[in-house]
Amino acid sequence: MTDKTPHYDLLIHGGTVIDGTKAPRFDADVGIVDGRIAAIGKLAGHTADQTLDATGRIVAPGFIDSHTHDDQAVLSHAQMPFKVSQGVTTVITGNCGVSAAPLRDDMELPMPLNLIDAPAQGRYTTFAAYLDALRKTPSSVNVAALVGHSTLRGVAMSDLDRPANEAEIKVMRALVEEAMQAGAIGMSTGTFYATATNATTEEIIGVGQPLSARGAVYVTHMRDESDQIMEALEESFAIGRALDVPVVISHHKAMHTPNFGKTKVTLPFIEETMKHQCVSLDCYPYTAGSTMIRTDRGMLDNRVLIASSVPHPECAGRDLADIATEWGVSKDEAARRLQPGSAIYFVMDEDDVQRVLTFDESMIGSDGIPLGDKPHPRLWGTFPRVLGHYSRDVGLFPLETAVWKMTGLTARNFGLHGRGTLKTGQHADIVIFDAATIRDTASYETPARPAEGIDSVIVNGQITWEHGAHSGARNGQVITRSDKVAR
Repeated sequence: MTDKTPHYDLLIHGGTVIDGTKAPRFDADVGIVDGRIAAIGKLAGHTADQTLDATGRIVAPGFIDSHTHDDQAVLSHAQMPFKVSQGVTTVITGNCGVSAAPLRDDMELPMPLNLIDAPAQGRYTTFAAYLDALRKTPSSVNVAALVGHSTLRGVAMSDLDRPANEAEIKVMRALVEEAMQAGAIGMSTGTFYATATNATTEEIIGVGQPLSARGAVYVTHMRDESDQIMEALEESFAIGRALDVPVVISHHKAMHTPNFGKTKVTLPFIEETMKHQCVSLDCYPYTAGSTMIRTDRGMLDNRVLIASSVPHPECAGRDLADIATEWGVSKDEAARRLQPGSAIYFVMDEDDVQRVLTFDESMIGSDGIPLGDKPHPRLWGTFPRVLGHYSRDVGLFPLETAVWKMTGLTARNFGLHGRGTLKTGQHADIVIFDAATIRDTASYETPARPAEGIDSVIVNGQITWEHGAHSGARNGQVITRSDKVAR
């Protein structure tokens, strides 16, 4: 008689499943075979090579970071401790118009393109070469990559302080086509930045034409997130309509004091637009943003904390105002002396942050910049902050909704087939956490601190983080556009 008792590579027993669909939680065991979920239910008596006890814990899909700048970090810091420690198993790279490919070896990269550049690793002249490098040396997380419009401008144009001409648009369009064929999931823009401020709407539509036939996503750090935010939203939606592709509004916010409360206008507008075209948005759970050191657009009006500086690395973690006073110069002059580098800008209102977080269709993205010793705490703390502070402590939404915002919703909007939910046959990307104790510990003073309450993180069936330590596993996969579900 043959023993037909099911056997798994890994068995998670005794946990409470939140499956990433917003459905109510339920008690169940989870069996994993060959990196996929083989069974969910009462699996008592079933055997496994390895067993995890999840009694009293939540078992959820691995979190998907919808907005990252991890393009080079997934190669240079392949274990990705700042992401797996908070339960992230998949990252979307290539945001804000900035991607690691394609690049020329002879390019001198302006800000913000050089925020992710790692010349010691070598540059990738094609998008296929970048994805091949990830396959050859896997990260600890899955990677779904966008191609960046500002990066394309840097390749195709000798002068970024003007609109692209037809010949340059043609070159960029061909590079987008190559990226699509390689498996890019879409294209991003960052018209907020000087590298693309002069790009016209028509240029973006012309460059993005290869997205249309594939239904690939158009992701945008809009031209303006302050005084002209409504016009910027209208432009973003117009580009989506012209290309007939889904639009993702990156890190939606209303910047600077005169615009506080403006999300009361933007969110209804976004919601109404969603009735007519495919639109989504993401956000991060902090009132401060982070980007390169800037002196324009009122960026220095409020508190500015220096995160990194190439000429003055000793200034990381210090307030710009204090540095300026010490040097006996204006904040503008101090900022210029600190360039190139990155900074944290306190430019948002807590009510707006909570309003965007609560908006039903908002995904969660860290927008962390993995650069220097004093990054924005969102690099390490975004997801536990939503689960612990905003869901449990503030009570903005149930835990099922919080998990959905960082798993199933994100997988749906980016077309990440086989990810984002706990169902039989799905990739076994799983996080086990304590709902009562999970919290972010990263702060502006000590930003590189792992979360509390994360028990285990599993990527494609391999335990990657457990008991506060990395296992060394690098089982991440490249998620390509060809894996996308039809819309």
